[in-house]
This record gives sequence, structure tokens and C-alpha cells, in this order.
Amino acid sequence: MFRISQYMQELAHPTDLGPKRNPPGPVVIWNLVRRCNLTCKHCYSISADKDFPGELDTNEVFAVMDDLKRFRVPVLILSGGEPLLRPDIYEIAQRAKDMGFYVGLSSNGTLIDTHNIDRIAAIGFDYVGVSLDGIAETHDRFRRMEGAYEASLRGIRLCRDRGIKVGIRFTLTQDNAQDLPGLLQLMDDESLDKFYLSHLNYAGRGNTNRKHDVVHQTTRQAMDLLFDTCWRDLQAGRHREFVTGNNDADGVYLLFWIRKHFPEMEAHMRAKLAQWGGNSSGVNIANIDNLGNVHPDTFWWNYTLGNVKERAFSAIWPDTTDPLMAGLKASPRAVKGRCGECAFFDVCGGNTRVRAYQLTGDPWQEDPACYLDDEEIEVTTQHARLTMTPYVPLRRMAR
Repeated sequence: MFRISQYMQELAHPTDLGPKRNPPGPVVIWNLVRRCNLTCKHCYSISADKDFPGELDTNEVFAVMDDLKRFRVPVLILSGGEPLLRPDIYEIAQRAKDMGFYVGLSSNGTLIDTHNIDRIAAIGFDYVGVSLDGIAETHDRFRRMEGAYEASLRGIRLCRDRGIKVGIRFTLTQDNAQDLPGLLQLMDDESLDKFYLSHLNYAGRGNTNRKHDVVHQTTRQAMDLLFDTCWRDLQAGRHREFVTGNNDADGVYLLFWIRKHFPEMEAHMRAKLAQWGGNSSGVNIANIDNLGNVHPDTFWWNYTLGNVKERAFSAIWPDTTDPLMAGLKASPRAVKGRCGECAFFDVCGGNTRVRAYQLTGDPWQEDPACYLDDEEIEVTTQHARLTMTPYVPLRRMAR
């Protein structure tokens, strides 16, 4: 996750570099249930409105939570599917809060209503993120349900009115990018606390005509709008959060934005961004799916590190006998192609490895979704266009 607001605050009020502070354990995004009342176009968990066999029961979830606490995991993001469809979600969430975790709820919002808002508020979630794919018709089309937008907005308003920190989660695609300004305006109109933009994990974008590629240009325009909006917020004395995920090139692109608007701050901000270091899948970000399989992050569901029913998370996560985990935990990571030559590798860390794996079968190839051109990142070698090729998976999918 790239915290735009944090770096805009640093830009406005610089601080000494100081030592890098690593979190005590990884943030765990936990897909507690695969069932969902919607069938969204870009769902990474391929959810459906049915029960999936083999999911962890309440006692198994509690046992895993005990292990996560001992392992010093600071944050649990309870997700799905739609987590509110899990009958014991309130019991799980309350126990997590009582144990001292920072607890987030990732929901589509349609099931937050007058019947359960009191229970949601009583738990004291640290944050509730509601996914919106655009305004009105755009959102309903993506969610494949008429009225989904109004139902989600109702849920957002109920949370806000009960004093719960609530925000919008938006996955940027070519088909909904035009709604980004409207969603930022909605954030103003509804006095919401946070905006999270997730880049869709595109694969196959290659190197040819990267500078003029419509997907890459759309991404740059979206980031410019977020940076400008966040900076204006800061200047106006508002303290909302703007963050992005799934494309660590955002850190480099912010540096270019700083070079344009505040060139005297570039060196300082370069040092701060390099201290962040970019992608942390397999290090500071972890995922447990509904069956208990552990993954390096939520987009690595085709690669399983182990299962918490068979082996404790605290034993799975530091195990570098797994070749992917050994590579992800290496510092620096041994990446190839444009990523390996990039002059800003220290800022983004080679970006999102899963896209290279999905496209080529090699997780250390360059990230095909980097939206920066060769000249910007000071790459001079002409690299062949990445193409989809048959491959043998690093590990058989255990699902």
C-alpha cells in the first residue's frame, strides 16, 4: 500500500530521515468467507452466492488469531467474498478487537443496514472500507446488480453517521476511470475519511508503445488527479487519507510529480521514498484465504505457501525454503528486464511480482504494468516484449 497522504505531509513539513522502522509482523488480509451476494467483474476470489466447503469454522479462526497475535501481527483486514455473510463475523471481529488488533472490515456495503449497524458500531472497527466501482450505473454494471450503488452508499452513510471511520475502495480500470472525479467529489459531499485506489492487476501490457499506451496514460492521469487532490486537501487543513495499492510505481511517479512542482524537495523525498522501499508482498503483507491457505498477498491465490489447518501461520510465513518466499524476502530482490535496470528500483522494489508470474511463469521478470517509460526510469537496453507462454507453476495450486 502506498500512502500518498503520508508523503504529502512529509513534503509540506519535512522531517529527518531517521532509522527505518519495520512493522513487528505482516498485515494480514483474511478472506474469511468466499460467499458473496454480488458477482463483480474484477473479483480476485471468484466468489459466488453459495457456500464453499472446507472453510475454517469459528474455533479454527480463533486458534489462528491466537497464533497471529503471538507472531505480532498488528493488523487484521477481514474480507471475503462478503464478510458480513459469515454468521460469526461479529464474534470474530469483537474477539480481534479485544485481542488488540487493528481491525478493518472490507465490504461491498450492500448488507450494511439499519438491522446490523448497531452491532457494527459496537465492535469498534478501526476502519470500514466499502468498494465502489463508479457512480450509479457504472457501479451497478460492474457489480451486476441494479440498485447496488444506492445500497452501498446507504451502508457508507450509516457508518459515517455512527462515527465509524469509513472510506471508498475503488479499482481503476479502463471502463470506469471516467468516474474517478465523481467519486472524489462524492468523498467531499459525504465527508468520508479515506480513498483507496487499487490498480487492476493487468498482465500483458508489454513494452511496445508504452509511452502512448492508453492504459498507462489513464493510470498517469488518475495518479495526477489523486496527487493534486491530496495536496489541495493538505493546504486546506483537511486530514483525509489517500492511498493506492497494487502498483508500486506510484511511488516513483510521485517523485516525478514532486520534481515538477517542488524540485527543491526531490532529494529529500527520494530518500524518504527509498526508505519505504516499495512492494512488500511476502514480507509485510500476507493473505489467508477462506480455506486457510496462506499466500504472499491477495493476488497470489494460485500459489500456496501452506495451510493454517496443518501448520501454524507463524511457521509458514518465515519459511524461506519455499523458493518464492526466499526471493520475496531477499533484499534487494533479484528482478530482471526493465525492473532490474530501473534507476528507481530502490523506491518501488520491483513492483508487483504476481503480474510477471501470471504472464511468463517467472516471478522475477519485469512487471508488465509499470506505466513509466524507459527514458523516465533511465533504462537504455531494448527489452523484448513480454508474451504469454506455457509454464510449469512453481507450486501446484492447493485449492
